Amino acid sequence: MGVLGLSALLVTGCAAVGGAESGGGGDPAAAAAVTRAARKAEEPVSLRYRMTGRTPEEGRIKGEAAIGVKPPAMSLKSTVLSGPARGTGEFRLVGGALYVGSDQPGQGGKHWIRFGAPGRSGAARGLGAGTGTMADRVRDNPSHESGFLAAADDLKKAGVETVGGVSTAHYTGTATVDAIRASYKDDGATVRQRTEKSLAQYEKLGVDELTMDLWTDAQDRTRQLRMQGFGRHGRLDLTLTFTDFGKPVTVKAPPASDTVDLAEELGKAGR
Repeated sequence: MGVLGLSALLVTGCAAVGGAESGGGGDPAAAAAVTRAARKAEEPVSLRYRMTGRTPEEGRIKGEAAIGVKPPAMSLKSTVLSGPARGTGEFRLVGGALYVGSDQPGQGGKHWIRFGAPGRSGAARGLGAGTGTMADRVRDNPSHESGFLAAADDLKKAGVETVGGVSTAHYTGTATVDAIRASYKDDGATVRQRTEKSLAQYEKLGVDELTMDLWTDAQDRTRQLRMQGFGRHGRLDLTLTFTDFGKPVTVKAPPASDTVDLAEELGKAGR
């Protein structure tokens, strides 16, 4: 599932929020706006987003996602456009079960693996297929990382621009990973833990400084977020564009005939 490297970066590194009040030395008004956007991202809301750009490991990528709140549902598809990892992978969360798929067939020629209901596996001999933590991460809104921008010493409002037909305020700034981490030092343990997990994804790529652009609308919602940096193997440049706030999201489970149920397979192995 190497093609899901990009998705892993997003879904394991997007749950941090807070720290913005104790951030860098940029424009106070801009910092306040960034804080509002980060807080807004905590509110549960159905939405869709697109992502484009490149990562140091995968190269050029694109993707799209939909997150539903009631009932909880999610799909996240990412495509690596070139190189040895070229291909498409997808996460789907449907009815409490997590599905991971690829355009390349796996066991038995099937394209999907089902991980079962979050927190449960039914697997024999203690072999776990529980997916509670993974499912929680997959459901997260990646605009949470907008709060990182408040750690930038050069944070400023860059102007007013239109994104997807919506008027937005554009904020920009650059901060080191260490400065972002320090800006969360007075937050609670849960927030600091989430922040650390997020920053670890960038450090894993060798990225130690992030240049960020944030576009917010009149309701303080993040309409677009761009993260740039340089890693050991090249440039990181991801842009996420958010749409369809509050609209229903329906996600279908993959065909059972094209799906391997991991809990069943582990159960067979334990007999």
